[in-house]
Amino acid sequence: MLDQDSHLTDQQLLLYLEGELPKRETLPVREHIDRCWRCRARRQELEHAIEDFIRVHQDSLDAKLPPADGPRALLVAQMEQLAAAGRDLHRFPFWLSARLFWPATALCGLLAGWLFIGPQIRALIPARPRPPVSIPNSNLTPGATVLLSRQAICSQENVKNRAVPVALQQRVFEEYGIPRAEPRAYEVDYLVTPALGGAEDIHNLWPQSYSSIWNAKVKDALEDRLRDLVCDGSIELSQAQREIANNWVEAYKKYFHTDIPLEQHRTGNAGKD
Repeated sequence: MLDQDSHLTDQQLLLYLEGELPKRETLPVREHIDRCWRCRARRQELEHAIEDFIRVHQDSLDAKLPPADGPRALLVAQMEQLAAAGRDLHRFPFWLSARLFWPATALCGLLAGWLFIGPQIRALIPARPRPPVSIPNSNLTPGATVLLSRQAICSQENVKNRAVPVALQQRVFEEYGIPRAEPRAYEVDYLVTPALGGAEDIHNLWPQSYSSIWNAKVKDALEDRLRDLVCDGSIELSQAQREIANNWVEAYKKYFHTDIPLEQHRTGNAGKD
């Protein structure tokens, strides 16, 4: 039985993708994926990784391996040299040498191919665009806050987040496996905004894609809504911090009563709601 607040492991997702889960587990896993945005995003990442693996082996490896003729000729020459040197090769059982010769030759060809071509295969394959990052990886970005009271938060003006230093942005991109990401395609964003007591800490930062419908502008609208609710006493500060850190997309759906981002939020043309 899957708990509502738990998440599927990579092993469970892979078994589900391959259709190898026991029948009694398949339905609960499918229902969990349907309602868990984070697990759906991770399933998509694993699907792309599997596709990349298959493409490497089918389209590149076989096409780029060199012919085995060169290693085969080398092996034959070495065997002839041993025979000429008076080694007792004639004592070696003929049937065994015949059976081993061609597998050994093929193995030499494969090894030579990997030695000369293997390190270059990755460079020859064009990089596959990664899916947009909408939900942060909770292991990398669990969220981090500072000890501030509601009064301290609400007595300050609701200003925009401070710009993240370039060096720290690069560390965030590297942690998320996109070290060569185009900075203009992402906003290195605070999971818990400083306007709600979020800390300026790498554990509170993640690369949020502008190309996703759940983009940084949509999250900005949620941050403003939560701050208004905290400051007018509708919800506790700790609740706002917890909801935005656990799953900001679900929090948006809850507080704006919609399953998709409102148009004015996606484009960033919204005023106060």
